[in-house]
Amino acid sequence: MGGETAILYGFRFSSCSWRVRAALHIKGIPFVEKNVDIVKQLSHLCEEYRRINPAQKVPSLVIDGETVVESMAILQYIEDTRPRPSLTPDKPLSKTRMREICETIVSGIQPLQNVSLRSWFECEEKYLQKGRQVIDRGLQTLEALLQKSAGSYCVGDQLTMADLCLVPQVFNATNRFKMNVDNYVTVSKLYQKLLEEETFKATHPKNVNPE
Repeated sequence: MGGETAILYGFRFSSCSWRVRAALHIKGIPFVEKNVDIVKQLSHLCEEYRRINPAQKVPSLVIDGETVVESMAILQYIEDTRPRPSLTPDKPLSKTRMREICETIVSGIQPLQNVSLRSWFECEEKYLQKGRQVIDRGLQTLEALLQKSAGSYCVGDQLTMADLCLVPQVFNATNRFKMNVDNYVTVSKLYQKLLEEETFKATHPKNVNPE
């Protein structure tokens, strides 16, 4: 594919942005990250960004002369166009296990803790309380799934999209929602291991300085 530098429009503490950031790092794709502050400045709501992403969400990736939105669609595009190193297992059952984990996080947990939902609650504490309930239920599911599929990574011994979804989600649970995940032994063990890997160190929110 083309050698031009990709542009990631993201927010460093966004779990969706972190998934994509990690994939770009693993694939060795040169990129710059443009800050879209979805918390204080609300810059995702401006007209300029709406022209980039009609949904006015992060992340958006400009790559190969195209703009791709939605984190999982972005991950799949990167996987399809830059297949090595692969982020998808070869075997059908392992691929399905990966998708079970991704969907549990992406569809089951993450949407109900978006910052845009704060306005639905009368105060911050009620918002956090509901978020913890949703995350806790999701972590129960993940623990059960991972007990069947995990090896060195979420699915066997291959780093996959499931790991790219897991790390930002658990980080979000422990930091933003102040949850203790130690009771989820498999989840916690994998999370701590993955945090020590170069990919997740390099793309960790604390190490990101977007333009």
